[in-house]
Amino acid sequence: MATTGSGQRARRGTRPGPAPAPRDGAAADRRDDARDGADGRDETHAERIDRELMELLNELRVALPGVQFLFAFLLIVPFQQATSRATDFQRDVYFVTLIAAVVATALLIAPAAQHRALFRQHDKEDLLRRSNRNAFLGLVVLAVAIVSAVVLVVDFVFALPQALVTGGVVAALLGWLWIGSPAVQRARNR
Repeated sequence: MATTGSGQRARRGTRPGPAPAPRDGAAADRRDDARDGADGRDETHAERIDRELMELLNELRVALPGVQFLFAFLLIVPFQQATSRATDFQRDVYFVTLIAAVVATALLIAPAAQHRALFRQHDKEDLLRRSNRNAFLGLVVLAVAIVSAVVLVVDFVFALPQALVTGGVVAALLGWLWIGSPAVQRARNR
């Protein structure tokens, strides 16, 4: 028999109606303080932390395939015959790109790994703070890996001046889209 009504609402995380009245005035104050209506949501602090953590983990699902693809590409590059004609500069850029991809991978996977390692430890707020910091740093390091990969490929195929210009344009684009534009939006919202 399929469940309907409040059983389904409980699984979806919605409330069927007003919460039962608290027994005393102090409990009513605690309930009002626990509600976070600043963004128009009717959720407790714990519900907000759960939602924000799930949003962060879902966002990382977008970034991870990109960094994993870049990392896989970088792992096969040394085994190509063309690498024997790479310059010292290209080898240095390759090293920076490889290390940046490794660090970005570690930082972007860390929230999921920590979430699993700290399962049922009842400290999601601290986990969310750390995960947010790791995700942001991971995206910054991923931008370094992307820019240096572009510099490496353009220098190898064309020339160093073109590589530096192209790398600068890509760095400016990623900086604006990933950091600048959100910073402007935050400043407007204040």
